[in-house]
Order: sequence, then C-alpha cells, then structure tokens
Amino acid sequence: MTTAESSSSASLFRRKPIDEVEDEKTGSKLFKSLGLWQLTAIGVGGIIGIGIFTLAGLVANGGPDAPGVGPGVLISFLIAGLASAAAALSYAEFAGMVPRAGSAYTYGYVALGEIIGWFIGWDLLLEYTAIVAVVAIGISGYFTEFMSGIGIDVPAWMQGTGDTVEGGVINLPALVVCLFITWILSRGTKTFGRFELVAVGLKVVLILFIVGLGFFFVNTSNYTPFLPNGFGAVFTGAATVFFAVFGYDAMSTAAEEATDGKKHMPKAILLSLAVAMVLYILATLVLTGMQNYRDISPTAGFASAFQSVGLPIIATIISAFAVLSILTVMLTFLLGVTRVWFSMSRDGLLPGWFSGTDRHGTPQRVTWIAGGASALLAGVFPIRAVADLTNIGILAAFVVVSVAVIVLRRRQPDAPREFRLPLMPWIPAFGVLSSGFLMLQLHWETWLRFVIWLIIGIVIYWFYGRRHSLLNPNSPRLAEPPPAPEAA
Repeated sequence: MTTAESSSSASLFRRKPIDEVEDEKTGSKLFKSLGLWQLTAIGVGGIIGIGIFTLAGLVANGGPDAPGVGPGVLISFLIAGLASAAAALSYAEFAGMVPRAGSAYTYGYVALGEIIGWFIGWDLLLEYTAIVAVVAIGISGYFTEFMSGIGIDVPAWMQGTGDTVEGGVINLPALVVCLFITWILSRGTKTFGRFELVAVGLKVVLILFIVGLGFFFVNTSNYTPFLPNGFGAVFTGAATVFFAVFGYDAMSTAAEEATDGKKHMPKAILLSLAVAMVLYILATLVLTGMQNYRDISPTAGFASAFQSVGLPIIATIISAFAVLSILTVMLTFLLGVTRVWFSMSRDGLLPGWFSGTDRHGTPQRVTWIAGGASALLAGVFPIRAVADLTNIGILAAFVVVSVAVIVLRRRQPDAPREFRLPLMPWIPAFGVLSSGFLMLQLHWETWLRFVIWLIIGIVIYWFYGRRHSLLNPNSPRLAEPPPAPEAA
C-alpha cells in the first residue's frame, strides 16, 4: 500500500484508497440531509444565475480588453456547455464511486496521487471563493438598478471600485451580500437545502417569465451582425462564461451530505446541467433579440433590455428577483469551498483546526473565513478580473478530473460504479482538450495570478501538508484525537 512508502518522491504520489474514502474514520462528520431534488436544486442554483443575469450581457457587449461577441454569445454558451458536459460525465462516474466531500480534490487524490489532489484542492479554494465574489458583484449591479427603479440613487462611491464606476471606492452591496449568504450557510446544511430548493424554484419561474414576455419584444434585426467580431471573440467569450455552466462541480462537494450519494449524485449532476443549458439558450436568444448588443448593460443585461422596450416596471421587478435568484449561486459555491477546505483539513493536508464542526455538522470556521475572503474580493476587484481568475482554476480542475476518470477506469476496471461514462476514453479526452483550449484563451495576467497562487500552495504543502498527511505513517496528526464539535 502506498502509505508504507518512505521516499519523498514516492510520497508525493501516494493515493488515497477508495475503501478508506468510503469509510472515513478520522476527523469530523457531516450530516446526511440532502435528497435527489435538493441536490439537483443546488446544481441548478449554482449554474443558473450570474450567467443569464450578468455575464450574457457582459460578453455580448464586450469591453476595452474584450471585443463584443454580440448575438453570438449563444455560441459562446454552447461551446462552454459542450466542454462542461464532457467533464460532467466524468464527475458523474466519480460521484457514483466516491460520494464524499471534496469533489475534484478527492477524485484527484484517489486516482492520481496526493500532490495532484493537493494542487486541485488548493486551486479550488481560490476559485470557489472568487466565484462567490464575482456573483456578488453581479448582484450589486442589479441592486443598483432596482434602487434606481424605485427612485433611490445609490452613491457612486459604494457602487464599485474606480475601475468600473466613476468615483467608486468600494462595492459595498457586494461585500454585504457575501456576509449575508455566509450567515445562511452557517445555519446548517438542512436549512440551506430548504432555502436553495425554494429559491431555485422561484429563479426558474422568473427566467421562464422573462423569456416568455421578452419573446414578444424580439426584433430580429438585432441579430445582425450575428458575429460582429468573428469566432475569435466567441472563443474568448466561452472562456469567460465557462464558470456559469459548471455549478454541478460545487454541488458534488456536498456528496457526503446526500442521503444516498452513489445513487443520487450522478443523476443530479446530469439533470442540473441539462436544465441549465436549455434555459441559457432561450435567455441569450431573447436578450440579444430585445436590444442591440452594443446597448446591453454589462452588469444588468435583462434590466436594461426591458428598459429599452419601455417596460421600466418589469425591469425593476427583474432586478429585485435577480438579486434573490443569484444568491443561490453564491450559496452553492460557498458550500463548495468550505467542503473542499474541510476535506483537505480532515486528510491532514491543512491544520485539523479547520475541520471542526458544530453540533449541526457545519464547519463554521472555514465557512466564515471563506465568506470573509469572498467579501474582500467582491469589495475591491472588477468583475471580469475575478471571473477570469475563477475560470482558469475550474478548467484546470476539469482537466484533472477527466484524466483521473481514465486512469481509474484502467487501474480499477471492476470497482463498483453506479454510473459508467460512455465512449471511454473519447469523452473525457475531449474534456481535457476543450478545457485546455479554453484556458489558453484567458489573459496572461490571469495566468500570472494563477501561477503565483499555485507556488504559494506548493510551499505550504512541502512544509506542512506532506508531513502531516494521514497517508504518511509518521504524521503527527495520527496521534491527535479528532476535533471535538464546536458549540452551535
């Protein structure tokens, strides 16, 4: 077994046995309270929201560093969705085998070894936190539109940073909403699951209402030119909107809290992506048909579209409900970062203090730390910079999961699988190539920030995680008692 390996090079690739993952003996326990429909709601909640209400308009309109995609934003979403679907099938196979907290981190640890698992886990800590921040920035745009609709002008200094708003200092609404959803998640998974189910239901109704009403105001002349800046802009747009089509990734981090993870997780992953892609196609067609892409607001697209056709009251209603519906995206990804952090701590790669849970089975410490970090990002960074930082990490995770499912199918072909990925290895190979291609579309500054974060991670792993890992027979953590539950 790899736990007996003593050399440093061998220890980097020691793999966590599946049977050990299945019967976790160390650390804190999470409570099982999520059924199929709650899991699907978490997935849809993570996928649908910022993509429709903010990124569709942002990518269609463009900006100083990114030419507008125009009505071709539909193709950007389809390309991103196709790449995401290949990865989703890989996630579904893993989720049916290893229904534990951690998602891509756990999958990489089981199939490819500890150092790969560490890199992906460390990567996801940043990316999920950044997603919460970028979604909060999107909410802020709709909040400002809503307040304007009821006759209240939000001061420029609190609308955003100077990069995005003239006279801006801090994005106060985004910062506050990050802390609010942190509080909701801190109340426990059962409460969160109920809130998510209701909020996602309202979100789907809102989107169908928007699409149905907006259809009557579509002007087909707005579809010309369909690709004003060519396919290069479409691919860049696909890289930017990518994180809007993978909420199932964060949902899979809650597998350990599912009542029947092996059975329900694969179904929830595929269901949530299918529902989301249908809604994205309909919404982008209506948005770019209602208003010329040059005039679409990059922060509150649908609100500006209904304003343009003389329906300011509808625009105000949309702004109000968009804030509520986008909250579900933030909740899904904040759940994701806390469960990855919890898993890494429980495995010994990060201090055990982080894996402490309260009497409701909620890891309060990491919940509030992650929530505070996302609030800081949301308050001081522009939306595109945070969105691109998010995407490069998630695309890297998709590459690892797609490779890992191929490797594990070869190493353990007879291991029980609730769901088996079809067309092996072609579908995961396509996931690797498409995700890698989209990574190359991102700006060099995004790559620089990503590399710096990974360098910080390898330093922490080398001096702490490698020595304290529970797969290291000499780990100091093996002599420690499990963390006691915190007071609620």
